[in-house]
Amino acid sequence: MIRHIVLANLRSDLSPAEKESLFAALAGMKEHIPGIVAFTAGANNSPEGLDRGHSHGFTVDFVDAAARDAYLPHPHHVKVATQLVGATEGGVGGLLVLDYEI
Repeated sequence: MIRHIVLANLRSDLSPAEKESLFAALAGMKEHIPGIVAFTAGANNSPEGLDRGHSHGFTVDFVDAAARDAYLPHPHHVKVATQLVGATEGGVGGLLVLDYEI
């Protein structure tokens, strides 16, 4: 399995409803894209102060690397990812992505 981790520095002007809608769209990818086995998300609540501005994060678990690779160009992912990029401070610069095998 592959765990896809995304940390996001969401814009401060987003309303709670806009954040909820964004994370609902992210969670909904599981229903549209084959190979996704789990999705989790949440707001940063670490007391360490090492978030470097990343206010929220989510993980997407895939059955294997091939499923992750197919997800990247999938039209539904592209649509939701565009929404995410628009919701972050600095666009793509407001994101940090890391994948690893689990």
